[in-house]
Parts: sequence; structure tokens; C-alpha cells
Amino acid sequence: MKVVALTLLVLWSRWSFEGAVGDPQLFLLKWECTVVKVRDLSNFHQNLNASLADLRVQVSNQSKHFATAQSTTGTDPVFAMFQCRNYLSNTDCTNCFAAAAARIRNCSTGNTARVVYDGCFLRYGNNEFLDRSLIISSSDTLCGNQTVDESTAFGTVGRQVLMDLQKATPKISGYFAATKTQVAGGAIYAIAQCAETLTQLTCLDCLSIEQSGIQDCLPNTNGRGVDPQVCFMRYSETPFFADNQTIDISPFLKQGGGGSIKKWVVIGGGLAGALLVVILISSFRWHRRSQSPKRVSRSTIMGATELKGLTRYKYNDLKAATKKFSEKNKLGEGGFGAVYKGTMKNGKVVAVKKLISGNSSNIDDEFESEVMLISNVHHRNLVRLLGCCSKGQERILVYEYMANASLDKFLFGKRKGSLNWKQRYDIILGTARGLAYLHEEFHVSIIHRDIKSGNILLDEELQPKISDFGLVKLLPGDQSHLSTRFAGTLGYTAPEYALHGQLSEKADTYSYGIVVLEIISGQKSIDAKVVDDDEDEYLLRQAWKLYERGMHVELVDKSLDSNSYDAEEVKKVISIALLCTQASAAMRPALSEVVVLLSSNDLLEHMRPSMPIFIESNLRPHRDFSASTGSSTTYATASNSIVPAR
Repeated sequence: MKVVALTLLVLWSRWSFEGAVGDPQLFLLKWECTVVKVRDLSNFHQNLNASLADLRVQVSNQSKHFATAQSTTGTDPVFAMFQCRNYLSNTDCTNCFAAAAARIRNCSTGNTARVVYDGCFLRYGNNEFLDRSLIISSSDTLCGNQTVDESTAFGTVGRQVLMDLQKATPKISGYFAATKTQVAGGAIYAIAQCAETLTQLTCLDCLSIEQSGIQDCLPNTNGRGVDPQVCFMRYSETPFFADNQTIDISPFLKQGGGGSIKKWVVIGGGLAGALLVVILISSFRWHRRSQSPKRVSRSTIMGATELKGLTRYKYNDLKAATKKFSEKNKLGEGGFGAVYKGTMKNGKVVAVKKLISGNSSNIDDEFESEVMLISNVHHRNLVRLLGCCSKGQERILVYEYMANASLDKFLFGKRKGSLNWKQRYDIILGTARGLAYLHEEFHVSIIHRDIKSGNILLDEELQPKISDFGLVKLLPGDQSHLSTRFAGTLGYTAPEYALHGQLSEKADTYSYGIVVLEIISGQKSIDAKVVDDDEDEYLLRQAWKLYERGMHVELVDKSLDSNSYDAEEVKKVISIALLCTQASAAMRPALSEVVVLLSSNDLLEHMRPSMPIFIESNLRPHRDFSASTGSSTTYATASNSIVPAR
């Protein structure tokens, strides 16, 4: 029954769409209910259910990003509208709709409701509002709390970007535009969108209001302008859509006129400029090939895009920024090398990772191709790679700096007990989304191989960002985390990988399940708890025994107030974690399925995980509750961490 239920849920989540779950962008921006007495509440709910069902069919089966529906049976009609951002995949769009529909149903007696997420909005009401004369409602502006160094001209460029979007979007079919504009040290990602039922003039008026409000956020790193039923505008220095989703809005900014001579002068100049760029690029590539005739970039073979927006730092600049890589500036040290806090000349704070050095003869090829691959990975739950540096045998990566360091500091360190349940849940969900992107959304599948609480960093809003993905290939051939043939961390490693070297995305799923148990319990996976019979009981064994007894909640971190979380929700998350740690890799859900499970309102009553394999002090598998003994250590052959996408 468990397998059937899981299969049905997965089939539902992928029903008639392409792609996989990456990030439906469920950051809640607005939720409003208006309660007005209806004549027949049962009739109203019947029409509401019919309208939402119609929208779901349009979004899922017909892959629409904008849909309207109405059900007018009886005395209390319902009109509904849904729109998701055009850059979302069909799967993410549908998941955003599912989340919005679930939340909006909480307005059970309200005859008008609106919910707006970063990724979509949903609205229903008992009055006709689907025509082209929608009235602009109240507007809300949300600004980030981080400021960009104004020497980068971020604010000046940002204002022009927003102004251009406001002018161009109403002229574009579908009323949607996304742009990426380079600024010193990075880029500005921005979008504007209007409901497709609007007139061009109404869309322009709405975006004018949003643009006026959101520009006041600058030079903050991000801002949003929200009208809960008409239009939406957003910008950020962090990418929230793929580069291939941008469009050229310059044709829509032209005012017209100027005569045919001016037109052909502009066209001629543009062609000449383009030809010059082509000649320069061709010459540069020919020169590089002539200097390195045997050099072939592996990432090019794998289909990776060109290195975009990546800075090549000077070694001396990084040395100065980290005060000669001083111990005082060291943030931590792991299997891939040491990480230092660095403050660049312009005041920007970065994280500088010195990779373990080696003497490989083809280190330049390996480093460049792997960095090129990693640099094109963009997701809100993955740490962003800013640049790199090579000098002699030194290989250095520069990342965005995470002010709140790593998750383990909040679970086991000085900040232990400071995370509330909502924050923990957001970290659990965000981590799943980041891994789902690595496994299924990027153009090649990246298996992390070392998911642990120390590799999950937290930004200023305590949102999780996975670090160290794709770095296994950058280790010298004679180095690894634990042995010559194994990359991983004891206590988090899937049994089939630790014992037999069998590597797949499901190894990451197992490690993720262990991390979830740590987040819930506040306990380290490798810390033993002595039980009544003097047996050492590790976290996974403890969680399983409590699950079997129906005592899930006993696992919860004692620092959490029992009134601050819903017990059923906690039980559900623990069940998901145990599904991820099942002995059979094939039985574990994919991370995209985990995202669906976490985002749904189902309690998984018909989905029971099977018993895990307990790998404890000697890494020998145990399927019973006998204590493990001995001190030997088993390592396994590790295969490639980056495999072709399915």
C-alpha cells in the first residue's frame, strides 16, 4: 500500500508536465481574505471547488502559466484567476498553484481571497473581475535588508532597469519581461508581469505604481512591488531565474520616428559592431588554441555553457583580503580545504576557499572545466560561486559570504537552540529544493556526495544554501575526505555507497534524511546515547524505534516549546526523513518527490518507511537492535560525482 501511495503521489506531481521540481518560489508576499455572508455556503464551496479544479487542469494538463475559470451554478458564483511567473517550469508552476490553492482554502467562509507568492498568485471572488477593466488595488513594496556598495552603480543602473521594464512590459505579448543587466562585480536580475486580461494602458499604470515604489528599495540588494491582483515587479542581485529566460526589451523601448535613413544607420552600425565582436572572439579563440593545441575542456564536452559573470581574482588581492590567509580569518576547514573570510578593496565580504593542492599534470584542465561547470549553477538554495584564482599549484574559489555560517553551529554549537520550528522547516524544505535542482534541473546531474549540516550554510534570513557541490572532481587524485577512494562523512553516508561504492542521487537522499533528523532533534548523527541496557543508540536507530512506537514527537529538540509546532507536521517530517534513509536506495524518494511531500497537506498516513540499515561504530550493517562492536573502518570505491542527466 505504501508503494502504491508513493507512486500515485509522484505520478500526480509529474502528471502531464515536463521537467522536475526545482523551486516553485513559495515565499509568501500577500494573503488576504474578505468575509462577506453568502446566500448558500454549500453552493459557494461547490462553485469554488469547480473553479479551482478547472484552473488546475489548465495549469497541469495544458501547461498554462495564466488561467481563468468560473462556476456560476446556483446563487453564489465563483470567478478565479491564476498566474505564475513565466520563467517557472511547468512542474514548479503546478506546485506553486497547489500551494496557493491549499492556503487560499483556509478562507473557508470568505467569498473573496488573494494569495501571492514569489512564483505565482491566485485569486477568487463572487463578483466578475476577469474582464480587461481590472481596477488597481493596494500596492505593497518589500525591500531587502542588505545594501550594495554604491560604487558599483547598482542603484543607478537598477533605477534604469526598472524604468525600462515598466515601459517595455505592457508592449510585450503576455505582459512578461525578464532581464539581466551587468553591473560591477555582478548583475541585476529583474522581472515585470501583468495579468494577461488587462488592457495595455492598465498594465502600464499598474507597473508605474510598482516601479515608483520599488525603486526606493535601491541600493538594497533586492526588492518587490506587489499588487495582489494586477501586476508584479521584482529585482535582485541574486539570480532567481535562468539566463535563457531573459528577453531583449530594447525593441519595445524605441519611441518610433526618426526616418528611414536613421533606421538604416542604426542597423548598419549594429551589424558592424556585431561583426567586429565576432572577429575579436574568433581571433581570441584561435590564439588560445594555437597556444594549447591539446587542451579540451571537459565541461564543453558535457554541454556546459560559457563561463559567465565569473571573476578571475588576483592571488595577491585574495591574500590581502584574508590578511595572508590568517588563522583569525579562518571560517572553517573541511575535506576540500580551508575557508577564510575576506574583505575586498571595495568592502565586499567574500568567502575564500583554498582547495587541497596536488601535483596533477592536468590540473589546469580539471580546474577550469569543473569551475566552469559549477559557475553556471544558479539556485536560491545553493551557495553562489563568484570567482576563482590559480597560481602555481594553488587553486582558490571565491563564494558569496554567508553571515550566519553553517547549520551545525545552530544545531550543536554556540547558537544551539536558537532556531524555532518554522525556521527549521524552511531549512528542511529549502535544502530539498537545492538538491532537487542539482539532481534534476541542471543540464547535468550533480551528486553532492557529502550532504551534512556543516555543508548547509545560512544567509542573513536563515535561508539554507548548500555548499561544496561539484567539488569532488577538484580534489587531487591522491586526496579525499576519508580515504583514497571515498568521499563523504561518517554518520551521513548511505550504506550502499559506504560499503559497496554504489553511488546515485539516492545517496544524497539518504544523507539529506539524516540531516533532517538532526534538524528536528538537535542531536549529531554520530553522537551515541546510552539506553537502559547500556547499548549505544545513534540518532537513526533512536528515530526508528520512536517511530515504531508511534512516539515521533519524543525526538524533537527539547529546546523547542511544544506549543510552537504542530505535532502532526513534525511526525510527517520525521516520516519523510525515514523514507529517505530506507535500506533500499530504490525505495527512497527522489528529492523532487520530497519537495512535493513537504509542500502537500497530506499526513502520509498510508506511507510507511521500511527499517533502515544501521551503520555505526564499525560501519557494518545491522538490521536488528544488537549493539555493534569493533573498531575497524570500511571504505568504498566512489564513482564519478557528476553523471549525465537523464
